[in-house]
Amino acid sequence: MKFKVLKTCGRARAGLIQTEHGDIETPVFMPVGTQATVKAMTTDELKNIGVQVLLSNTYHLFLRPGSKLIENLGGLHKFMNWDRPILTDSGGYQVFSLGSLRKVTQQGVFFQSHLDGSKIELTPEAAIEIQKELGADIIMCLDECTSYPSTVEETRSSLELSLSWARRCQDVKLKNHQTLFGIVQGGMFPELREYAADRMKALNFPGYAIGGLSVGEDKETMYEMTRVTTEHLPEDKPRYLMGVGTPEDLIKAVSLGVDMFDCVLPTRHGRNGQLFTSQGPLVISHKEYKEDEKPIDPECSCYVCTNYSRAYLRHLFMAREILASRLNTWHNLHFYMQLMKKIREAIMNDEFPQNLRSA
Repeated sequence: MKFKVLKTCGRARAGLIQTEHGDIETPVFMPVGTQATVKAMTTDELKNIGVQVLLSNTYHLFLRPGSKLIENLGGLHKFMNWDRPILTDSGGYQVFSLGSLRKVTQQGVFFQSHLDGSKIELTPEAAIEIQKELGADIIMCLDECTSYPSTVEETRSSLELSLSWARRCQDVKLKNHQTLFGIVQGGMFPELREYAADRMKALNFPGYAIGGLSVGEDKETMYEMTRVTTEHLPEDKPRYLMGVGTPEDLIKAVSLGVDMFDCVLPTRHGRNGQLFTSQGPLVISHKEYKEDEKPIDPECSCYVCTNYSRAYLRHLFMAREILASRLNTWHNLHFYMQLMKKIREAIMNDEFPQNLRSA
């Protein structure tokens, strides 16, 4: 992987990530394809709306259908018919969300499968081996997702464990096309965020993720922790804010120097009938749209807005038709892709964030 910052506007950056499976123009939003699929969308449809890179989940694919099976079938790219870049998370967040079903030690995490209750050990080395088998272009270190809220002592202990695991992840040899990102933790404590970023920077990863945010804290705290972290990370390497967020979050985080994002919001909201528009959020189930002939967003040129009315989309949603999930998801992802395109253009033209709407 190669990364180059092409333009800056304040702390906002427009860059280019080069991988074996294609280039990624940043800032970039990565739709979440947990089970090797972005729910309700085909890969051709994703390409048509401008998706450059997908995120898939290590934990779920390891349990079903199995990373070794995927490797034997030609890797994740061939398995899901996606020839563009793929990033896989470490699976750590899913394991840590299991609560009483898992136990964390210095060695790794012992947990019970949510599918059949079988007992599994996930070490830093195993997390990397699984991602190697999946064949992703960008893979993530195993880290401990610090719970919120946590004390300074609890956060520091969790942070040291993540740093120890990061060093072990680096010892695993990757496939030629793969790149390993480190993850900066530190909870909601600026001094621990600075410490974690400095320690991770010393390990010289090709890229860095910011983890442990958007876990229940208020927005201003999330933004402050993002600012503190990015200011202590290298200028010449990509920065990835994990699990964030709303359109407003993306614009704010870009202004703080973030390059990469992922979040389930556009797809999950689409399935739940919540649509993003240039005039603000729209809940398609509301009665006011029952006879509304207008598109979701008059300013949107996506396939959905050029072909279907709010009235029809409301009918589909109220009738619980599968097509409702498909069309709503399609529109929301298109909205996000266009937002990122506008952000990049604004940076390149020295106009960020002036006149950039996040609605």
